[in-house]
Order: sequence, then structure tokens, then C-alpha cells
Amino acid sequence: MTVPAITIEGLEKRYPRKWRSASVVALDGVSLTVEAGEAFGFIGANGAGKTTTIKILMGLIQATGGSARLFGTSVALPSARRGLGYVPENPYLYDYLTPLELLEMGLRLHRVKLAAPQAHCREWLERLGLAHVAGKAIRSFSKGMTQRVAIAQALCIKPRLLILDEPLSGLDPLGRRDVVDILSEYKRGGGTLFLTSHVLHDVERLADRFGLIHQGVLRAVRAPAELAGDQETVLVRTFGEAPVDGMREDFAGRWIGEVARPDLWRRLEALHQAGHVLLEVRPSLSLEVAFMRAVGQS
Repeated sequence: MTVPAITIEGLEKRYPRKWRSASVVALDGVSLTVEAGEAFGFIGANGAGKTTTIKILMGLIQATGGSARLFGTSVALPSARRGLGYVPENPYLYDYLTPLELLEMGLRLHRVKLAAPQAHCREWLERLGLAHVAGKAIRSFSKGMTQRVAIAQALCIKPRLLILDEPLSGLDPLGRRDVVDILSEYKRGGGTLFLTSHVLHDVERLADRFGLIHQGVLRAVRAPAELAGDQETVLVRTFGEAPVDGMREDFAGRWIGEVARPDLWRRLEALHQAGHVLLEVRPSLSLEVAFMRAVGQS
């Protein structure tokens, strides 16, 4: 029987407040299992408990109650994090080092034995578009470049599990696409992903399942396809000159509209007759819609 990559049972985290008797509840009995080889997205608003959960998994803070294990080993033990790649939302790297030095240090810390470690590190820097700055101090880098260095370091150690807190934050569109492609390849190779994101589209592209957390409580665990199937409308974007009923002009020559699923083909035919060029048809799914449904609000 395969041991789950992440097992969380009744996890609680409370922070005492000096000026009040009641403590702040960051996590309230969260239970969750992520199987080896699975990509899991952790969704929620700011302060919902996503980063607190990750900090507990990483051994950065201790839980008030419950338990968490990585591949069957308690997160209280440092050995649980051997072979674990981690990228926080705002990476703090030793900025006096170069990317190459940082990646080589990561290999040593995780005791990864390679015949040509420097070549291996340079390969990952090349893949993340950093080969030209491999020997420059990180302190001179932009936020997006620093984020890519952190991702390269996490992947360089050949991790069996990647924990990523807003991994695409600060990246430009080209960088986001490249990182998503690399993470998709990692997943296809049998790696396990646990990532947080405010953008549901990122999760849809990567995750097999996602969990919605609100005020420290895990409200739902579902697959993106299940959520998309619940949507009663789809979003249609086109390019054209003539107005069409139900479409609003987003900006010059570009139109956007939400269409009920049964009416989609009629709308597309009307757009075709009006000479519009179809740009996109997708479920009109947003993080806000998914979140509000999960917490039972209108």
C-alpha cells in the first residue's frame, strides 16, 4: 500500500492574544490527504489558513493540535523534509550568493549525489531562463527573477514532493507559462505537488483536486472538472465590429459575454453571422464563485 505524500488529521493552530481572553484561530480541525503523484491546489482568501498549513508542514511553526505527516513521517522530525522542495510566496534567499552557488548548496543540504552537480544546476538555471545570470549576486535581481531562482532550487534537488506557496507570484506572462510547463512535466514524471494560489486558472491547469479553506476550516475538496461542470454559464470572447445581443464591448473591437449553456450554440451562430472571430470559450468560473459556493453565501 502506497503511503500518502501528505496526511493531515484534525490540524489546529491558535495564536494567543494578550489583550483578549479568546485566541485567534488560524486552523480549526483541518483533515486532508494528498496521495503520492497527485497535484493538489489549496485555495482560499488571505488569512484563510493556507500559509499557516504550509508552515506547519515545513516545521516552521508548531500546531496547537492534530497531526501532520509527510510520507508517513511526522513533520516534527527534520527527516520528514528530506527531498522536499519548497518555494514560499516571498522567497528570502542569501542574496550575496549567486544562483549557481545557491543550487549547489541545496544539493548538499539534501544529500543529493550526482556525477556532475554543477552541470545539473546549470541545466535547471537554463530551464528557468537564468543561465545568463548564473554567476551574478542574487541581490541585483528583480522579484520575478528571484522567484525563478527559488523554483530552480526547489526542482534541482529532484524532490519527491513540491510545496509551493503562490509559486507564480511576481512572474511575467512568459515566466508563468514556462513555470506551469515545468511543473506539468514534473507532475507527469510522478512528482507530487501541493500549491496555493489566488488564481483558480493556475489550479485548473495543474491540480487533480483542490481544497477550499475559509477561516481555518476546510469547506470543500473537489476536482476542477467537477466545479466547471457545475457552472450554468460559459464565457465567450470574440473580435468583431458589429454588436450582437448579449455581448458587451470589452474594448475596441473585442467583445465579451456570459451565455447559458443551452444557448451557447445559438450565440455562436449569431456571432458567426455578424462576422466575429472567436477568441475564447470557457466556463465562467472564478475563484470568487467557487469560494462563495463553498462557504454557502449568495
